Amino acid sequence: MDRGSRPNPIFPVVPKALCAALLLALAAQAAAQTYPNKPVRLIVPIAAGGGLDTIARPIAQKLAENLGQAIVVDNRGGASGTIAAESAKYAAPDGYTILMTSATLAIRPLLYKVPYDLARDFAPISQLTSQSHLLMANNSLPAKSVSELVALAKASPGKLNYGSVGNGSQIHLMTELFRTMTGTRIVHVPYKGITNAFPDLITGSIQIMFGSVASGQGHVRAQRVRALAISGPRRSKVFPELPTISESVPGYVVTQWYGLLAPAGTPREIVSRLHGEVVKVLRAPEVRDQLTSQGADIVGNSPEEFSAWIKTEVKKWADVVKVSGAKID
Repeated sequence: MDRGSRPNPIFPVVPKALCAALLLALAAQAAAQTYPNKPVRLIVPIAAGGGLDTIARPIAQKLAENLGQAIVVDNRGGASGTIAAESAKYAAPDGYTILMTSATLAIRPLLYKVPYDLARDFAPISQLTSQSHLLMANNSLPAKSVSELVALAKASPGKLNYGSVGNGSQIHLMTELFRTMTGTRIVHVPYKGITNAFPDLITGSIQIMFGSVASGQGHVRAQRVRALAISGPRRSKVFPELPTISESVPGYVVTQWYGLLAPAGTPREIVSRLHGEVVKVLRAPEVRDQLTSQGADIVGNSPEEFSAWIKTEVKKWADVVKVSGAKID
């Protein structure tokens, strides 16, 4: 063999693919070391003032302090989070766009054709909180407990209406789960948002509705509506007098959750940095106190744990859709 054709043992030939991978890794590492050097956009899939927005803003404010850069809250409501998710999906995967998300993002693909794939298009950062919903009723409704509500609904099938924040929302499916587990027939009335639904709950156009503690506690305390129970696994610190639904309907437990996602392809180093800073934010007393006053339990799990949780939620709600026969009205 011609000696000139042999690879130089001191300077071996490196495959082009490996060179490209090494360059990308070095670039990602360099980007992580200087991150962030400009404002970060936090997309919130709800109008300003909604339940998710009230969770997002204190977190954004403290995160901005920790990162040393502004966090610009970009409220993109509509289509139960699809508009926000699509915007985040196509954003540059550089850590300067992150998405506030909830259980609805996992539920909506079960009922709609959506322009995103939750597992493929996003990189989980952390689950922020978990919180129960209030089961609320119009003040004139004779039922003053879950058991009485079930008895009333069974006595008048199809006569009661329930509100939700839209087709494919968690409130839609959790009420369908309640309806299925109690053997009742209650009519779904979807709204564009919780603020649009409350006036009808107060006046009696709809008789019951689930809503977050953050969105509902003002109406409950002002006695504009009546709270019957809490949807989570234990009684709420905000409403300790309220029973859980599972005390009357064994096995019924539903919690809302909020978390942060980045576009797929965001460097692991940046995801890790964001995760670490988010955990610090959630541990800050002023943030913790503000969130717990809204009925939220702090989570702050790892990206891997959040990814596993999302998969569990997708499976859970797929089963609810199948068993309940929930569909778009």
